[in-house]
Amino acid sequence: MKIGLQQYWNLLVDYLKPQKGRVVKFAIALLFSIGLQILNPQILRYFIDTAVSGGDRQKLFLAALLFIGVALITQAMSITATFYGENVAWTATNNLRADLVEHCLTLDLSFHKYRTPGELVERIDGDVQNLSEFFSKFTIHILGNLLMVLGVIVVLFIEDWRAGLAILLFALIALSTLIKLRRISVFHWGGYRQFSAEFFGFLGEQLTGMEDIRANGAKNYVMHRFYTIIRNWLPIFHKARFADTILWVTTNGIFTLGSVVALIVGAYLWSQQTITIGTVYLLYYYTNILSEPIEQIRNQFEDLQQADASIYRITDLLQVQSQLRTSGEKSLPPGALSIAFDNVSFGYNDRGSGTGDWGLGTEDLVLQDVSFNLPAGQVLGLLGRTGSGKSTLARLLLRLYDPQLGSIRLGGVPIDQTPLQELPEKVGLVTQDVQLFQTTVRNNLTFFNPDITSDRIYETIEMLGLSEWLRSLPNGLETNLGPDSSGLSAGQAQLLAFTRVFLKDPGLVILDEASSRLDPITERLIEKAIDKLLMGRTAIIIAHRLATVERANQILILDKGKVSEYGERKELANNPNSRFAQLLKAGLTDLLV
Repeated sequence: MKIGLQQYWNLLVDYLKPQKGRVVKFAIALLFSIGLQILNPQILRYFIDTAVSGGDRQKLFLAALLFIGVALITQAMSITATFYGENVAWTATNNLRADLVEHCLTLDLSFHKYRTPGELVERIDGDVQNLSEFFSKFTIHILGNLLMVLGVIVVLFIEDWRAGLAILLFALIALSTLIKLRRISVFHWGGYRQFSAEFFGFLGEQLTGMEDIRANGAKNYVMHRFYTIIRNWLPIFHKARFADTILWVTTNGIFTLGSVVALIVGAYLWSQQTITIGTVYLLYYYTNILSEPIEQIRNQFEDLQQADASIYRITDLLQVQSQLRTSGEKSLPPGALSIAFDNVSFGYNDRGSGTGDWGLGTEDLVLQDVSFNLPAGQVLGLLGRTGSGKSTLARLLLRLYDPQLGSIRLGGVPIDQTPLQELPEKVGLVTQDVQLFQTTVRNNLTFFNPDITSDRIYETIEMLGLSEWLRSLPNGLETNLGPDSSGLSAGQAQLLAFTRVFLKDPGLVILDEASSRLDPITERLIEKAIDKLLMGRTAIIIAHRLATVERANQILILDKGKVSEYGERKELANNPNSRFAQLLKAGLTDLLV
């Protein structure tokens, strides 16, 4: 887990360059504050020497006022630096979060299949939060504090070379010790962040399934897992904090040694009548001043230990590339789209035990050598038992995955040569599980497309029989929905999903068992709407029910990922030896679930 300087530099340049104005103001305020901190002890030295020698009271009064004034200005500069620093950090970390979210959204589902939402939340939020200090303070604070150390040493050399040499040796020993101890806890902080990601992944999964957990009495199992993760998390946290404690103890020991050195050197030089008592105090004061920048440097190195782990994990995430092949620029034709599958094979696991070109064995393939041609404007009825690959076929049409073998064409255009952003506009998908978002009804229906007018939304809702429900909402289309669906039944949620497809007006519609959650009354209500939806469009209907399959022009039956039967619906229905005819006779619901 070695992080190179180039990675630090790249992050700083990428996220601080757009804020160079604020970064410059932050640097000026910070450096001005450091300069004043070096100046103020000189005023204090003058005050002490003047007081000891019985100097003019007016001069003492003016020196005191000047000391207070400089101290106040120093504090004002520190506050200004903090203000700009926090703004820089907030903007930089938010931009990094946005880039990580966008990157995750561009990755294909093979990436998300093996990562829980909680883990990604921890990567995007937790790891990025650890870089807040890195973005806002690390470089400038390290530089500023090193300049402060150098300034103090130069001033002390001017006062007396022996004092300057003693403090120089102290500073070199302190800094070299801190640098050597910097990485002692990086490994442990990396493990801590990984446990954190796993914990939030587990927590998100359990909260999502709260209803099932309570309904089936699995609370004890969940709590057992919870305590197990917490117990495993705590030791790695203790190791990381213990390593930090070693750094803290070492630093405090060095500060104590520095004070002792300053007092010894000061006492010796004063006894030799080389310096005044004010200069002795100046020497001691400067040594204490050095403790602050060295302590800040230590804090920055401690933060960097955690940042090292976070930068590694963030860089690792950004380096993950989508397995989808690069798209071309061939646009899909308008209107209904023809579909052609040519010897398509696909498996979710590309590390199978087989010996094929893609490392996939037959047992790893969800679809095997699937071929069919559906003319534009026709309907394909897709049948098969659970796990036969029906939903996988729909995912391939949306390019959520790419097949390992074979090719897919829409409207005569290979879909891997079509811009990825064009497929969602041309292909509409309705599944049995409807995802509603915490936003308005309008946004839930239009997927945030501002070009869809209210009149068109009202017309579609009226056609689908949702007008009464919409009128019951306090703010109509502007009513906020949430995970509880604002009282929507499963049937109403399904109708909202149909509304989305109507409003998108795609050339291809895929109904993935979309009527499986509808009660008979709601299903009858939507039958006419489906007929209208399919007019002038190509469609694939994945269904168990006879009424839906009767719309199909062609029938494709999958069995364990292979084409068991394919042909025109009427021909297959009239052929007593076909499996489809047997299914019609026996009842689809009984034989396909």
